[in-house]
Amino acid sequence: MGVVIPLEESKNKLASIKPLVDLTRADMERVNQLILSKAGSDVQMIPEVANHLISSGGKRLRPMLTLASASLFDYRGENHVKLATSVEFMHTATLLHDDVVDESDLRRGKSTARMIWGNQASVLVGDFLLGQAFRMMVDVGSLDALDVLSSAACVIAEGEVLQLSVAKNMETTEDDYLSVIRAKTAALFAAAAEVGPIVAEAGRSGRNALKSYGMNLGLAFQLVDDALDYGGKAADLGKNVGDDFREGKITLPVILAYRRGTADERAFWRDAIEAGNSTDANLEKALGLITKYGTLSDTIGRAIHYGTIARDALAPLPDTVWKSALMEVIDFCIERVN
Repeated sequence: MGVVIPLEESKNKLASIKPLVDLTRADMERVNQLILSKAGSDVQMIPEVANHLISSGGKRLRPMLTLASASLFDYRGENHVKLATSVEFMHTATLLHDDVVDESDLRRGKSTARMIWGNQASVLVGDFLLGQAFRMMVDVGSLDALDVLSSAACVIAEGEVLQLSVAKNMETTEDDYLSVIRAKTAALFAAAAEVGPIVAEAGRSGRNALKSYGMNLGLAFQLVDDALDYGGKAADLGKNVGDDFREGKITLPVILAYRRGTADERAFWRDAIEAGNSTDANLEKALGLITKYGTLSDTIGRAIHYGTIARDALAPLPDTVWKSALMEVIDFCIERVN
């Protein structure tokens, strides 16, 4: 069963991250070289596991945000490359850990590391990458950057635990859900964007602007991801449609459908999510209820709202190609539903 997600706004040309990719290309080559270097180890399994995920075709959006946010303030050094690599290692480590916690079989269309090397190796290599990330932060020598990224690491871990505490609980509120995605996803977007102006010595106003941009971009990004799980295609998602449903994850499309439903429909959600009765037939019924109550378009509406806040955060900054590229990323993240 397919679900069409309507956008509130239609544009003649779909947004793209190509401007950001083109602007950061030279620096991203240096980031990729540093990734390969720092993922190396005499322990053979470490580079095998790390490279399996690192080379699996992610967009590398978070490190590009660090590079772009530094260049936005005319930074002319080397440290933004180290911080961007740290950000990517933090992200990769959380993916390795997430796949163990979620018992995921697919990541970006490939078997997860845990399916190939086991849960223990995935967790331990994730820990290795976090250690390497912090070593590079120390190399940069900025206590402010170290504070921002280390704080983000703590918040992400808190988000993981919070998600466990609300898993398979249909009484989870929208506020609970937003707390989870703010910690699990948006915190790293915010930190990735904020360390750019820190290393560029842009001052408090620049830091605050990019932190707000990153936080709200991250919220929009995750809201769209959660909508796509019920309305996307496996080829685009890099995982199976309905995986969140099968894993009992409480995301906004489900929260809204549950709260708007009849008593019988709420009983269905409790059986499917809380009792784990997530059959293909129940997935079809879930998709029908999500369509009935328009919860995908409402989830995208929330994403558009946070995208607008991200746009407003950058608005006072001088108009440059860097600012334009960062603005277009907002639209790209939301328009993935097309």
